[in-house]
Amino acid sequence: MVSACILRYSVIMNFSLKRLALLVLAAATLAFVTAGCQTSKGFGKDVEKLGDKIQDKAS
Repeated sequence: MVSACILRYSVIMNFSLKRLALLVLAAATLAFVTAGCQTSKGFGKDVEKLGDKIQDKAS
């Protein structure tokens, strides 16, 4: 009886830890994707400004 309860508790905890690990992984992935989008957007603006300066000098 006691060993069955321990086994059941172990299965429940294992499932909970897997869910927690998956949640942490998903949150980290979302954070990296969001940060990457902001970085790419800023880089695009910098390149656009550089192109404008090059066109101004060529004129």
